Amino acid sequence: MVEIAQSGIMTQVHDVAPDDLALRVAELVAAGGRLVMLVGSDDRALGADCFGVEAVVLEPSGALARVRATLALDAATYPALTPLVPAAQWDERELKDLFGIVPREHPDPRRLVLHERFPRGFHPLRKDVAADARPPLADRTFVPFEVHGEGVHQLPVGPIHAGVIEPGHFRFSVIGERVLHLDARLFYTHRGIEKLAEGRSFANALSLVEGACGVCSVTHALAYAQAVEELTDTEVPAKARWARVLLAELERLYNHVGDLGNICAGIGFHSGVARLGWLKEQLLQLNAALTGHRYLAGIVAPGGLHADLDAATVAGLPATLEPIAAELAAAVRAVIRSEGVLDRLHGTGYVSSDAAAALGALGVAARAAGIDVDLRRQRPYAAYDELELAPVTAAGGDVAARFHVRAQEATDSLRIIGECLRRLPDGAVARPLQAVPAAGAVAIAGAEGPRGTSWLWLRAGAHGRIDRLHLRSGSFANWPVVAAAVPGNLVPDFPLINKSFELCYACTDR
Repeated sequence: MVEIAQSGIMTQVHDVAPDDLALRVAELVAAGGRLVMLVGSDDRALGADCFGVEAVVLEPSGALARVRATLALDAATYPALTPLVPAAQWDERELKDLFGIVPREHPDPRRLVLHERFPRGFHPLRKDVAADARPPLADRTFVPFEVHGEGVHQLPVGPIHAGVIEPGHFRFSVIGERVLHLDARLFYTHRGIEKLAEGRSFANALSLVEGACGVCSVTHALAYAQAVEELTDTEVPAKARWARVLLAELERLYNHVGDLGNICAGIGFHSGVARLGWLKEQLLQLNAALTGHRYLAGIVAPGGLHADLDAATVAGLPATLEPIAAELAAAVRAVIRSEGVLDRLHGTGYVSSDAAAALGALGVAARAAGIDVDLRRQRPYAAYDELELAPVTAAGGDVAARFHVRAQEATDSLRIIGECLRRLPDGAVARPLQAVPAAGAVAIAGAEGPRGTSWLWLRAGAHGRIDRLHLRSGSFANWPVVAAAVPGNLVPDFPLINKSFELCYACTDR
């Protein structure tokens, strides 16, 4: 069976037996594909008395391959993908928690999303569990993964941290200050966004997806809007297509500038923190003038944009961005010309290209390890197909490489924004949704955000409402890569390594 996505790139659907799922996905990955996501579904609301598991793979051509298996309600199990495709490790643990679908022979069968005090047998994404269900909490404690041996000690950090970051527990197995293993545990703020989306209209669910993360609002809204537009056969007006690129690059720009400053904070290089932090603040003020929101929320919508961009701000953008571009270049030069800074960045938090590829690294994490993966070029959306986008990669795989890639991408975002302003057409910025999709219709869309590609899988239910929504953010994909980057480093290097990835807790927990 072949389906045509809105982008014009074909999506191939493969129905396989559960025992063949892992082998088929591994074949696609061995042929150059990359795992996009693993999606579970309870198909009872669509009249099928079963569960479904679907692996989505992005092929080298830019096409998507959907590999689906149907599981009986009383035999919800299949051979795990993770031993063959390590990038599936967190997806499969999440699937087990939320649906009770068991990946057999998974190397780490511990809970991921639902922590130990949730009772056994409670799987909130099953259709027979109400969205407001409050199960009684069990009396069980967390059992971490620990390295044992002479001289090995455990150093627990979090989940409550200094400052305003969200909760995450990091347990270091160490000898002295040298890290042997890092066990990262998140999902302290899981909000059940995917459950809350069930039964909602397309318009009503937008705020849920957009609000999954405050600093990835354009990325998530873009992925969702494109999926809805594909389901409803809606073509976005030309001005909205170009405006979406403008907004996405503004989001990338302020995130990258802020993250460059955060890397400086990780080593106490305060002049870099101050200069780059002030630049980020200027960009946030610019966002507010352009859209009414510092973090660009509430502007992207299915069919185009909620409202037009502020005309006066658009006209003044080139003059506003020119001094920002000059100061960004100067601030980056000051960082990389400091021998003390470079000594801390080089060789710290190293991730090999092979490890990054196996773990499914995305965004800066992948490109800094020499992996040229960028959805804007490989599966263009909005107006990216009309732009020249040169790959930005580095071979180092360390903090220095991630700093370099961010700095280069921030500069390139400024160039793309200028191109968008020159080519931004007049006209409408929205179009009504054109059709009501058939129940069971599926659309998959992605958007390249500051931390990598966020993918969204959307299935229509009856009367044009949502049956199932699954969001897999770039941060979700990259957290296992952070855990792989830490061993071999000193414990005091962890804040620097963590800031060099600068992943979101919120859109991981969602």
